Parts: sequence; C-alpha cells; structure tokens
Amino acid sequence: MTGDPTQTRPTIALGADHAGVELKATLRAVLEGEGYPVLDLGTNGTESVDYPDFGTAVAQAVVGGRARFGVLVCGTGIGISISANRIPGVRCANVHDSTGARLTRAHNDANVIAFGARLTGPEVALDALRAFLSTPFEGGRHERRVRKLSPDWERTP
Repeated sequence: MTGDPTQTRPTIALGADHAGVELKATLRAVLEGEGYPVLDLGTNGTESVDYPDFGTAVAQAVVGGRARFGVLVCGTGIGISISANRIPGVRCANVHDSTGARLTRAHNDANVIAFGARLTGPEVALDALRAFLSTPFEGGRHERRVRKLSPDWERTP
C-alpha cells in the first residue's frame, strides 16, 4: 500500500462479525495510516452478531459506489464471503495469502476480499491486503470470464 502520497486513494469499506473485529481494527489502522479513506460498517465489539449482515453491508457499499473495494473478516472468511457474493456485481474472494489476493485481482477483478481471523494472522492478512490493493486487473482472456461472473461488469482502472 505504498506509492505517491499525494495520489487520491480509493475508499475501502470494512465489515466484520464478532470473530473478526480485532483483525478488522488492525487492518483499519493500517489503511488509515496509509491515507485510505475507510468506511467502517461494523461490528465493533465482541458480542455475537450475524456475519451476513456485515457481508451484505460492505457488498452494497461497493456496488453502490460508496467504496471502491471491500474488506471482510469473520472467523473463517467463508460465511461472510458467501453473503457478499449474493449481491450482484460483487466478486469476493476468501484468501489466505498474498498470492491468492494478487491473483484474485489480476484474474477475477475481485472488488471485495475476505479473511478468516481464526485462520489468517494479522501480518499475513496485511501482506494479502497490500497485494490486493496494489494489483491491477490483467484483462485480456480474463475479461470474458469475469463477464460470466458479473454480466453487468464494466472494467474500471
């Protein structure tokens, strides 16, 4: 997440359930420290909540234009990514390392990334988030595949 500090950074929507709240806070602090505007859609405590509410909120913020990218965290990353992918236009990938994060941007033009706080530590998640945010979509042969995932997809820089 390095680069020209004078360049405008995209807004990032964040969401987590109770299992992911601590990792979300870590990711938020780094994003804000590096100049990313953050739209934190909760949760902010450890009281049990339902992950679909937060996956949906972040997904809607991304497709609604309130944020360019979304970051989701739950215990495994699985349930919250499924909930995000129910929103048309979202391509959310549950990743476990920087290679997966880089490839989901390059090949799938993913606009939301999900982490499992019980499976992925903060340093690995930060490396993956950096890879996700710094990797452009490759286009080319991948475009027809992304259109099959999101028929209304339009390539954005």
